[in-house]
Amino acid sequence: MTNHSTHAVVLGASIAGLLAARALSDTFDTVTVLDRDDLTGTGVRKGVPQGRHAHMLFAKGREVLEDLFPGLTDELVAAGALTVDIHNGFAWHNGPVPMARAASDLIVLAVSRPALEDYLRSRVGKLPNVELRGGLEATGLLHDAGTVTGAKVVPAGGGAGELPADLVVDATGRSNRGTTWLKELGYAPPEEDSVMAGVVYATREYERAPLPGGSLGVLTGVTPRYPFGAALLPMEGDRWILTLAGLGDDLPPTDEEGFAAYATRLPIADLADVVHRSRPLTAPRPFRVPASVRRRYERLTRLPEGYLAFGDAICAFNPIYGQGMTVAALEALELRSALDGGLAGLPRRFYAKASTVIDTPWDMAVGGDLAFPSVPGKRTAKVRFFNWYIAKLLRAAETSPEVALAFHRTVNLTAPPQGLFAAAVLRRVFFPPRAA
Repeated sequence: MTNHSTHAVVLGASIAGLLAARALSDTFDTVTVLDRDDLTGTGVRKGVPQGRHAHMLFAKGREVLEDLFPGLTDELVAAGALTVDIHNGFAWHNGPVPMARAASDLIVLAVSRPALEDYLRSRVGKLPNVELRGGLEATGLLHDAGTVTGAKVVPAGGGAGELPADLVVDATGRSNRGTTWLKELGYAPPEEDSVMAGVVYATREYERAPLPGGSLGVLTGVTPRYPFGAALLPMEGDRWILTLAGLGDDLPPTDEEGFAAYATRLPIADLADVVHRSRPLTAPRPFRVPASVRRRYERLTRLPEGYLAFGDAICAFNPIYGQGMTVAALEALELRSALDGGLAGLPRRFYAKASTVIDTPWDMAVGGDLAFPSVPGKRTAKVRFFNWYIAKLLRAAETSPEVALAFHRTVNLTAPPQGLFAAAVLRRVFFPPRAA
């Protein structure tokens, strides 16, 4: 890349930061990953409160992580995670009736967020040119003549310091201060698109036993007709994690009786079996995500060299759609590709590539949010048509495995949304078979 030893600094050691570090490790002589949390322990970190709630690595995300970390799937399964055919193994509801199921190649990874993050941190930490440093908080950027030259850091014990770098990657998540830091350096902040969906979670863990319905888990979509959702997922340690989701004024309670009642609003026997018969391992706990935010770095006409936003620092999705980890994985591939052109012009190349990764899941999530009258935002003709069509498609998916598979491929980001409008799908959506 250059004639001198190159150094990249990643701010944030969550999943996005670890994936960025993995991509950078192929090009830079040294990579330093900073986080204000202690990185020597395991389990839920203070800086990742969402880690206590249901996560699932979609099929495309698992494929990409397997490419970045060969052997990942087998090693996590050996530690208790599960691989599941999302089209066949889970009962996916968008109302009382589940979607039709059939075998597919859409293999997702059911593992807790802390276990996945611990695993990735272990793999990244073993790379010979990567150093993980906890107890350090970034407070700003070093800058010289149009180039970010490092980060200002504050150790946990107090004081201040500077960490020079050829590239700083900001992976500090939803609450990142990158736009503020850029303004301090004289750069205009990116435009922001936001949707105030006001999602609230409540989550409880249970001892896991086979479900009476024979599925490996239950997922329910949050729709205007049924504006409450549940994700019952298996994870390591023979546990179920059950996350309930609501928005507006219809929010999941965290008292035991209210939690059980909310979980069983749809007549799904497997959910009722878990909340009424399985031994609870935790009390219900809440989590609130007020808004989805996309920062349009790709539209800026003036960018400093040497600085990149990454992951949730570019686009923080409504987590109810489960896209964040997979999008971060795809961004890591684009970062690796953009680095082939060297450091000069890297931000503009990366943001252009990242925006194409983000476009489809962002449009799907925003369209889904705007289907709810309580969510403020402009309903374009495109959004209104898409939501009308998706409602019909989900109804057809209850009887057609082919339609359900097209839906799953789109959600898992293994196929573009155009597949939802393929001739075979359209035929089943608009001309479903007559009931016998």
